[in-house]
Order: sequence, then C-alpha cells, then structure tokens
Amino acid sequence: MGGVPLSEGRGGRRVNPGPPRRARLRGAGGGLTVALAMGAAGCSGSHSILDPAGPAARDVAWLWWGMLAGFGLVFVAVVALWLAAFRPRERPSRSPEAERRLGLRWILGGGILLPGVSILILLAFGVPAGQRLLPLPLPGGESPQVIEVTGHQWWWEVRYPDEAGEVVTANHLVMPVGEPVDFHVTGADVIHAFWVPRLGGKIDMIPGRINRIRLEADAPGVFGAQCAEYCGVQHAHMQLHVEAVPPEEFEAWLASRREAEPESPDSPDEHASARETFAAHCASCHRVAGLAEGGIGPDLTDLGARATLGAGTLAMEEGAVARWLAEHQRLKPGNRMPAHDHLAPEVLDALGAWLETLRP
Repeated sequence: MGGVPLSEGRGGRRVNPGPPRRARLRGAGGGLTVALAMGAAGCSGSHSILDPAGPAARDVAWLWWGMLAGFGLVFVAVVALWLAAFRPRERPSRSPEAERRLGLRWILGGGILLPGVSILILLAFGVPAGQRLLPLPLPGGESPQVIEVTGHQWWWEVRYPDEAGEVVTANHLVMPVGEPVDFHVTGADVIHAFWVPRLGGKIDMIPGRINRIRLEADAPGVFGAQCAEYCGVQHAHMQLHVEAVPPEEFEAWLASRREAEPESPDSPDEHASARETFAAHCASCHRVAGLAEGGIGPDLTDLGARATLGAGTLAMEEGAVARWLAEHQRLKPGNRMPAHDHLAPEVLDALGAWLETLRP
C-alpha cells in the first residue's frame, strides 16, 4: 500500500516522520517567493503611492520609504533590547543611586531624545514635500491650468473654467502632462477628500470652502483617484478616472468639448423618443447641453466618452447605461437617483442607447 513510510518511535509506535527536510525547505522557499511577489504587486497599480508618476508623488514616496527604513531600524533595536533583557545572566550589583541614574538615561534617550530626533527629521523632509503641493506663484509669472473639482454623494463634478467657455464633466478628469495643474476642490454636501495617489497627497473637500493643491503628471497615463474621507454608505464607490494627456491633446479635447454640437430636442432620428423620455423624466436633475439644464445630478453631455458609470461602479460598454438605469439601486444602494420601475424595459434600453452616443 502506498503512502508516506512510517518509522519506529518510542515504545515501538510507528510514527509519520513528515516530509523530508529538503521538501520542507522548498515549501518554505515557495511561500517566501509568493509573499515577496504579493508585496511587489502591492507597490504598483493605479492607486499605489509607491508607484509615483509625478514630482509631488515622488516626494511622498521617498518620505514613506525613509519612514519605513527609520522605524524599521527602531523596531529591530527595540526587539534586540527586549530579547537581551531575557537572557539569563548575573546582574551586576548597583547602588540605588546608580539604578536611578541608569533608568533616567533610558527615559531621556528612549523616551525624549529618540522620538524628538525622529520628529525633527520627519519635519525636515515632510514640510518641504508638503510645500511643493501648494499653489505658489510660478517662475516668470505664468498661470497654471486650473481645474475645479466638487465632491458629491457619491460622484465627482469636474469643471474647466476658461474665458473661451467653461467645460463641465463628471467622474472623468483630463489633465495635461508635464505642466503643473492647480486643483480647486470643495464639497457640495459633506466632507470628501480629493486623492490621486500616483500624483501626490490628498486634500479635504469641505462644503463652503475652497482648498487648493498643485499636482503634475510626468507622462501620459490613466490614474485612479478615490475619495479619501468617509462620506456615507457608498464612499468606497466614489472613484474618479484621471487621464493625463500631452498638452496639445488636452487643448484639442477642451476645444472639442466647447465646440461640440448641442443636442436638439427636435432631431428626427431613431433617438427622438429617447430624448422625449429624458426630457420628461431626467431633465430636472441632469444636464445635457442643448436639451436640459438640470444641476442636481452629474452632467451627461459627454457620458458616452467616459470610462465608467456610477463613479467607477460599472465599466462603460455597450448596454451598460441601460443596465445602470434599471439596476442602479442594486448596483450602488443609497444613491440619490430614484428608481425607474415605472418605465418599461424597452424604454430604458432606448434611453440608454441614446445616452451612450453622447460624445464631444
């Protein structure tokens, strides 16, 4: 009969010796490899501060690595002292006065000097890193691009103020590469927090107050952003799609949004009935340029060009809008959009198909 061979133990009992030592070492090595691979994977990704894509984010990452190294050394030293205290040895006889002086030295060194020096070093590197996030005047008096971001429960309103015409979108942010961008952020209802981990630090979005932060992207790419302040039951589903593009492509995108032909309620095409449905049931909350000016929910003028629906809840693909319209309270419970149970499925399908065509 197959299986692991048994060996003689004490008292004549047959015991299982377990896998050979080499096999145990291979198993331990495999586990270590998996742990290292998982750790390395955690250092990258669209939301990782350890994979910086801009100067402000690099400052934050280097500060984090420095803190990890410094506090790691402190941890090793404390563990070494703790283990040394348990080693059996003869304690030298000291007078009460010597014991008092020794205890005082440990208190001054470990309780005051060590944390004091650690805090000073942290401030020496942390304060300049924080200052580089401030919207200070640029050399030569240049004015950086300004993007206004407002946090709602639970979606993002993004505005591009400009004399040539303001551009408004939602849950989708486009910014130029290689140029500082000043973000003016606020909250519409409760406190939110604006955070693009790969581009820099986070900043609170407080109702009635405008906070400012300066970020910059080194290269074109797509970055994940997340509300970093608990703001209600769908806080985790409040994500922002951030896209960094070359400056000329950014200007072309803004121009296409400003010059886009507004929707006409009288266009005689296959989407005419969907426009009528929108005007009757959605126009009081949502804006579509040329058709409705609702300002309660997200602006839908360029909905079909966005990467996600529901602030990251669904990927934008064919049929996704119709599914959102029919199941949004199941997909994102508690959101402020009312149910559409009074509308037939074919009506929602037609409405969704039209909304997916809205592009700049």
